Amino acid sequence: MTVPSHHFSYNQTTVTVKRPTISHTVVRKARLLTAIILLAGLCCESALAQRVLPTAVVIGKRSMKDIGVQKTTFDSLALRENIALSIADILTFNSSVFVKSYGRATLSTVAFRGTSPSHTQVTWNGMRINNPMLGMTDFSTIPSYFVDNASLLHGTSSVNETGGGLGGLVRLGTNADIPQGLNLQYVQGIGSFSTFDEFLRVAYGGEKWKVSTRAVYSSSPNDFKYVNHDKKVNIYDEDKNIIGQYNPVERNRSGSFKDLHLLQEIYYNTLRGDRFGLNAWFINSNRELPMLTTDYGDERAFENRQRERTLRGVLSWDHSRQNWKLGVKTGYIHTWMGYDYKREVAEGNWASMTRSRSTINTFYGSAEGEYIPNRKWMLTGSVSVHQHFVRSEDKNIILQDGDKAIVGYDKGRVELSGSASAKWQPADFIGLSAVMRGEMYGDRTSPLIPAFFIDSRLSRKGNVTLKASISKNYRFPTLNDLYFLPGGNPDLRKEHGWSYDTGISFATGKSGVVALSGSATWFDSRISDWIIWLPTTKGFFSPRNIKTVHAYGIELKSNLALSPWKGWLFDLNGSYSWTPSVNKGEKMSPADQSVGKQLPYVPLHSASLTGRVEWRLWGFLYKWCHYSERFTMSSNDYTITGHLPPYFMSNIAFEKRLSLKPANLSLKLAVNNLFNEEYLSVLSRPMPGINFEFFIGITPRF
Repeated sequence: MTVPSHHFSYNQTTVTVKRPTISHTVVRKARLLTAIILLAGLCCESALAQRVLPTAVVIGKRSMKDIGVQKTTFDSLALRENIALSIADILTFNSSVFVKSYGRATLSTVAFRGTSPSHTQVTWNGMRINNPMLGMTDFSTIPSYFVDNASLLHGTSSVNETGGGLGGLVRLGTNADIPQGLNLQYVQGIGSFSTFDEFLRVAYGGEKWKVSTRAVYSSSPNDFKYVNHDKKVNIYDEDKNIIGQYNPVERNRSGSFKDLHLLQEIYYNTLRGDRFGLNAWFINSNRELPMLTTDYGDERAFENRQRERTLRGVLSWDHSRQNWKLGVKTGYIHTWMGYDYKREVAEGNWASMTRSRSTINTFYGSAEGEYIPNRKWMLTGSVSVHQHFVRSEDKNIILQDGDKAIVGYDKGRVELSGSASAKWQPADFIGLSAVMRGEMYGDRTSPLIPAFFIDSRLSRKGNVTLKASISKNYRFPTLNDLYFLPGGNPDLRKEHGWSYDTGISFATGKSGVVALSGSATWFDSRISDWIIWLPTTKGFFSPRNIKTVHAYGIELKSNLALSPWKGWLFDLNGSYSWTPSVNKGEKMSPADQSVGKQLPYVPLHSASLTGRVEWRLWGFLYKWCHYSERFTMSSNDYTITGHLPPYFMSNIAFEKRLSLKPANLSLKLAVNNLFNEEYLSVLSRPMPGINFEFFIGITPRF
């Protein structure tokens, strides 16, 4: 049994609307149990009709850690909404950050506040999981069911956790919230395009020990139909004269995937202030890369495949006393990635064009402390180290003289980060925070990174709170930027800039009836020495520090939870962002038209809306998101390939929960792309139209 909740935070108060709910978990395959479950549901319907869904409001003081912080937190309802969702999907419909997706089970990246995906830092249980070669994270490989805690730290707020987040930080984690005794959960999803999603969790909760094993397996040929607007087919009359044209309906070609995720958790609590934890996450992914809409080739005549095997592990110790805490972590990441591109040059004769292999080994360690001498002060300090060893090569490039071309590199780099902060709350209505952070990447160091935060409650009525912050930040070049052969540039400078934001928020409510909150934030950042890869006269690309980027804008968020009648719950979340991100650098040539223009693939407007209605054991969910037009070229040309039109996306889901003596059951129907929108997130990458998925879940009662 789980208890999802909605949280509304402001200066001194946290309002949490909680409701008991039956967990969306499952134990047998849908195809075998559908008839049995439906029959059982009809038999017990009249008894369940008398159940109600009460609400409660809990009041508590906000942690001093959040003084001045601009943060978005995702509750368990959003994270557990659909087993088939990755964290990329969660962010798309529950925040205004830009999620650039190539389609399901293909690359999905996240960008804050007009920056690039490499400016977004990502941590899992405190350990950074950004790829050290590229500096970014593929969110399509992170299933939402493996995440218990998720939050976004916008802009300057990321300096509290780590450096390098010029846009922000995505913080992911697991916890030891396991009910007492043996727990078993299983979900089976069956969807369009022969898609199958399965989730299994076996857990045990004791007084001191808690153990959990989770598994997710997803597979699909992913061969959805779409109208290809990049191709035209001629219509001929009897005399072979062209009398018309039309866009053909095609299937997504070479887009199948098989993803397996395993997560093992072990927690031990001495009940005397010490807690130990072990988290180990294994990924085995085998994905084909879909063909472009402009590709006229036969998918049977080539293979375009990417494989990945990743193991992430974190061992932690937390020591707590009345007014101080100490946490120590150590971790390890091993990633093997293989990319193969082959073509059939003659029947039965395949030529290997690309055979890329990369291996990454990362060793991690961190320590952090927190001391609260009195009610007005909090002092914190932290230090972390990541040691990367990367080997990348293409094993198939042979020169004309028979020698092997050097493509890739074999390098290591240590990344050290440390911080100290002081938080002061002289009165209930005001709080101040100062953070100093230092970083070293290899033999390069950054000047001290300062960050200052303030928040002040302007009105006790409605808890109207003003927040403001300012920070300097740096991002070091990635290993590919520096060392990739051919093209790497070891003389690259680190990106740097100042960021500012200020905002106002409110939160109010009536116990057990309504909770309303909202915020508005203005942000501004100027980043110098922006790194971009450009073509060279030698026929390959190379990175250079050429741009000065001015990114600014507005972020709006709101939430309403309402329980007007017994057994009813209405929940509405909305977000919007206006994000100009403009190249302010110097022209590289007289023909350069990028200066003063919006950066490629940065939408000026983005918005999301989620509405949920629940009555007793019935539920309905509506999700909506919008991205304005995105330019694919720095010159912002309105050509066919120069920009992508705006689009709106709508998804809905219906759910019925059943409570039987042997088990709690759940039936859910999800409809994605409800209005069959034709859209593109990335140029020439097809996206599916309306599609469906049905889930059956069961949680046995031991």
